Amino acid sequence: MSYLLDANVFIQAKNLHYGMDFCPAFWEWLVAENQAHKIFSIDKVAEEIKSGEDELTDWVHKLEGSMFLKTDAVTAQHFSSVNSWVMNQGYESSAIHVFLQVADFYLIAHALVGPYIVVTHEIPSNSIRKIKIPDVCIGLGLRFMSPYEMLRREKAKFVLRPSP
Repeated sequence: MSYLLDANVFIQAKNLHYGMDFCPAFWEWLVAENQAHKIFSIDKVAEEIKSGEDELTDWVHKLEGSMFLKTDAVTAQHFSSVNSWVMNQGYESSAIHVFLQVADFYLIAHALVGPYIVVTHEIPSNSIRKIKIPDVCIGLGLRFMSPYEMLRREKAKFVLRPSP
């Protein structure tokens, strides 16, 4: 099984627990798992991240060809399934409009091509004002988990090297 990472996984990792300056092992692990065809994200997530100008933006530019899957015709075939589900859940029109314009919509369509487990920091919500990735995953029968669940499941280890 492979994973599809939401933009917030990268952004929160950089800003909080796995800063690129003090935890390079996390970022090296992501690259290694991508090379093993286990971890991906999508082009629309890369676009969101590239709107910034920092070390994460530079990292995304280096990995754009391998880490971030392109939205192709196969993925586009699943747009209608995602759109139909979202339109029939009673969300406010502004929430629908926003969801259909951001990477989350494309991430779900890519996950339907799968099999992928969607990885996000978002949690399910009963709000009609904002569409959350886990709610769409539940509605469409997709698996999702937090980044921490993924790291545990994959037995990731970020161990300091012994001092010489």
